[in-house]
Amino acid sequence: MGAISSYRLRLQRKRWRIRAFRKRRELTAVNNRTGRIAPGDILVFSTLRNERVRLPYFLRYYRNMGVNHFLIVDNGSDDGSAEYLQEQKDVSLWTTTHSYKRARFGVDWLNWLQRKYAHGHWCLVVDPDEFLVYPFCDTRPLRALTDWLDASSIRSFGAMLLDMYPKGPLGAQPYREGQDPFEIAGWFDSGNYMIRKNGKFGNLWIQGGPRTRAFFSDNPERSPALNKIPLVRWDRRYTYVSSTHMLLPRGLNLVYDEWGGEKASGCLLHAKFLDTFAAKAEEELTRRQHYANSHEYRAYEARLRENPDLWCRWSEKYINWRQLEILGLMSKGNWA
Repeated sequence: MGAISSYRLRLQRKRWRIRAFRKRRELTAVNNRTGRIAPGDILVFSTLRNERVRLPYFLRYYRNMGVNHFLIVDNGSDDGSAEYLQEQKDVSLWTTTHSYKRARFGVDWLNWLQRKYAHGHWCLVVDPDEFLVYPFCDTRPLRALTDWLDASSIRSFGAMLLDMYPKGPLGAQPYREGQDPFEIAGWFDSGNYMIRKNGKFGNLWIQGGPRTRAFFSDNPERSPALNKIPLVRWDRRYTYVSSTHMLLPRGLNLVYDEWGGEKASGCLLHAKFLDTFAAKAEEELTRRQHYANSHEYRAYEARLRENPDLWCRWSEKYINWRQLEILGLMSKGNWA
């Protein structure tokens, strides 16, 4: 990359940091328990709206993985999400009724909180329907992974978003509060993915899977991006640019080996397609707070009228992380 391009990216990073600083005024602290964060704690950052039914399992999953503290922005929930989170001793909660869209889909809010509270910590940025799977996650806590990344001088860890879905119509099996969502949405596409490199930021851009074939078959290039960099050893100089798809400085996006080898990577199991999805899609379509005039949710709404079955004869039943590695969807790299 040339000197001029590098200079422009530095200016862009500065602009996003200034924007996050200004957006801090939109956040109201409800329970700020960040004084309990100890050096070396692993942190989760998330922004959400009306996810009360998902929260018990989400928190339990990441607590069991070894997360020490959650920093969450509630964007105007009216289903009891904020009240539930207030009761959790390892959660710091901020609320806002300001525009999710004008905060760059929550990125500005979380960039500010990470700048203020996350410096020097390993941070995981996930939605309440995203569940990290990494090499040896069945036998090693998340700290084992972050210790290895530290020892290897690796600052960021990539994970492909893997859309999970049930066998049968989406609304057929009701999801219960606290339930493992993958008891219902236990299937995924083992192939059918497109990948290319973003020349400006250096990250990979991945699309495909059930959302492309079921909702964006007429225009697959407009289907949602599946590339994520959710786990980062944070520095206050860093900033996410677009969701967790890419960061600045640019080097944090190189979570793959450019020379034909393999770097360790994971998957984010995406429990979007439960019976709650139709109501969620209708709400978000009405709010119009998502990317590109909510074109993604307009595609969902059109197909959800049919109560579709995303399962097909090429669907794979999820077993464990080793299965995902064999299929080439994640890698343990040289972590043994």
